[in-house]
Amino acid sequence: MSPAPQESLEIELKFDVEAGLPAPDLTDLVPDGVVGKPTTYLLEATYYDTADTALAANRITLRRRTGGTDGGWHLKRPSTVESARRELAIGFDDAPEDDGLPSYLRDQVVAVARHGELNPVATITTDRTVTAIFDADGHEVAVFCEDLVSAESLLPGGGVNRWAEWEFELVEGTMDLLKRAKAYLRAAGAQTASSTSKLARAIGSQPLETDVRVLPKKATALDLVRYELALHRKALLAYDPLAREDAPDAVHQMRVAARKVRSILTSYPEVLDRAAAQPVSDELRELGEVLGEARDIEVQLETNELLLSRENAPEDLVTALIDAERVRHRRALKSVRYALSTTRYLTLLDDLDSLIESPQPGIDADRPARDVAAEAVGASYKRLTAAQRKLRKHDSWSPEWVEQLHTIRKRAKAARYTAESAAPLRRASFDNAGRVAKKIQTHLGTFQDTAVNREHLAEVAGRVPLTGAAMFTLGRIDAREETRGRKAVKAYRRL
Repeated sequence: MSPAPQESLEIELKFDVEAGLPAPDLTDLVPDGVVGKPTTYLLEATYYDTADTALAANRITLRRRTGGTDGGWHLKRPSTVESARRELAIGFDDAPEDDGLPSYLRDQVVAVARHGELNPVATITTDRTVTAIFDADGHEVAVFCEDLVSAESLLPGGGVNRWAEWEFELVEGTMDLLKRAKAYLRAAGAQTASSTSKLARAIGSQPLETDVRVLPKKATALDLVRYELALHRKALLAYDPLAREDAPDAVHQMRVAARKVRSILTSYPEVLDRAAAQPVSDELRELGEVLGEARDIEVQLETNELLLSRENAPEDLVTALIDAERVRHRRALKSVRYALSTTRYLTLLDDLDSLIESPQPGIDADRPARDVAAEAVGASYKRLTAAQRKLRKHDSWSPEWVEQLHTIRKRAKAARYTAESAAPLRRASFDNAGRVAKKIQTHLGTFQDTAVNREHLAEVAGRVPLTGAAMFTLGRIDAREETRGRKAVKAYRRL
């Protein structure tokens, strides 16, 4: 059985201080609050990383720690919340210390560690004094930690380092409390921490700055492509561990990130060398198909659950539309996890890194970004309007007409992604094109969902022996889906 991880959001401030600096009285931080009695712990931790410290470079720490109140394995990663990190913890009861690094945590960082082995890179001993802070109602709102740290790097050429630091971590407190604490502790002599974590200070690693954070004023097409690729690579890596555990919407968002990376490569075909970019595009298409299977079943399952919730559905219909789909969904998720654990996937990530960090320029690389983006957006929009004109050649609701609607939807999605890739250039025409394409994609996407689901309902009706009551309910559901699809098409035609 897999260990049971506990996930939390760690929101804290970290400060460097002179050893022996007395801690301030924290009572005034919370009106009518109470400060608990200080408690001292000895914490001993071993940190794991690759030989080239890939985890630390990406602001990730993985450790095994004893002592204190939370002994076990801990994985900390960046989050979207200011001053916060996501923490996964597995206690020694679920993952004994002597059994080595839990495979669950190894899977969580494989997209960053890639082919590197995770081995001990540092040991850190912390003499920690913890003071809890309570509000007027007795709720613990924060903890203040005074740390004396002794760290030994296990990397070649590493040594021993000692320092003192303070940490202030929210428990049930607000961000306003965090701001007050920051000013309060600085006034007491604390300085902003010189490293992002104890491990970073121990081994001298600093976060990577390979992402292009700001486009130059006179950006080239290569500048724009690298910027956008880096942006969506970041999303791809962020959703990788979440997709493995089927976190809400994670498979969908990872699929979107993969599609957007591929869209950039196809929308700007002459900015990067084609021989280098094409294999990455091909692999992203394959990855998208694996993610897409799981996502499509997920959407269908959610739709069926919603439709049946409005009916007094017979048990055999619930089994056919819900239970059977859940089995298919579990199988699809298993395929996702397998795909994300292959050498092929890790090689794709390596090749994507190379496109961003060591690009081989194409013939459009040095041209102004606005010119190349205008051509790309214009071309994608032209393909969309051509598909819309072709729709007029078919009779409404004929099979050819419906098929052409699906083509328009796909062209709209491509036009939207291309326009969004040019968003950093801040041109209203690009934004407008993206908004129109998104509306088309949304309406026709709804129609596509109903068409796929109606096909599935027909398949179930022909394959599964159902009671008369179930067939009657199935017909009602099909009719509602048909109505929903026609409304979506009507909304599209109004555009």
